[in-house]
Amino acid sequence: MSHVAAETVIALDIGGTEIKGAVVAQDGTVLRNERWPTRPGRGGAAVIDTVLGCATELAERARRLTGTPPRAAGVVAPGLVDEAAGTVVKAVNLDWHDIPVRHRLAEHLGLPVAFGHDVRAGGLAEARLGAGRGSDSFVFVPVGTGIAAAVVTGGHALTGARGIAGELGHLVVRPGGERCACGGRGCLETVASAAAIARRHARLTGTPDLGAEDVHRRATAGEPVAGQVWADAVEALADGLAATAALLDPERIVIGGGLARAGADLLAPLTTALADRLAFRTPPRLVAAQHGRAAGCLGAALLARDLLLGGPSAVPPEV
Repeated sequence: MSHVAAETVIALDIGGTEIKGAVVAQDGTVLRNERWPTRPGRGGAAVIDTVLGCATELAERARRLTGTPPRAAGVVAPGLVDEAAGTVVKAVNLDWHDIPVRHRLAEHLGLPVAFGHDVRAGGLAEARLGAGRGSDSFVFVPVGTGIAAAVVTGGHALTGARGIAGELGHLVVRPGGERCACGGRGCLETVASAAAIARRHARLTGTPDLGAEDVHRRATAGEPVAGQVWADAVEALADGLAATAALLDPERIVIGGGLARAGADLLAPLTTALADRLAFRTPPRLVAAQHGRAAGCLGAALLARDLLLGGPSAVPPEV
């Protein structure tokens, strides 16, 4: 076992459906991946207990793999987060309100802990190790159950005044449209997210229990309703990305999340639709993310590594 491999960090990406974990060497090599169900229906307190248990399991994995304990941990979470305080202010899908995640993990593990937002961490991973490399200005847009964005400039993701920069999914693209979970109507998430695609197809066909990938397969097979739902999603996403491009002028837009697995069936029509909306300028280059669903977890590992190196994510350990 090399010295590099023996120096590890552990990473956790907390999602509403599952918690992703990894043991990562200091050179960026992923030594072990793990996944656990989040089961948020049990309540917020049970979820944080699960996260602590997952962290314990990862730390033990690291010790078994290398013979030494991990040197730090990185954890990322969805929702409204206060990165400086290490707190999840509000994450509806987790039933979390003002949860001091960084402090709880640091106290539990006895390790320094770096904390961040899941989408911004994914943007960091794509910036350093993925489709954002070589670009000083890009927007990372994971399209999955929801839609969000990380605005990455100079290798850093913008947080905004209240830590909620990049809520692309709640940009209104269809005024007066379907009610969104945020309380608004016609938000991008109500048309173009994976959840919306599945929901709209089920409503129009009476066929429940199909995911967005199933709808995509039916669309490519020629089913008219699936094709229309998919086309509507692409058009709405193009509207949201056109507004983003007009305001931020990114060099490229990196599309990630589950929907990106559709490949050219998403990127080709989306590229055309985006160019049509940005006739006054050269549109940003549209590319697929390289790290898929692993981007957030890899970003958490990078935050932990930055912490050890005293880099931009460094904060005092709370142990």
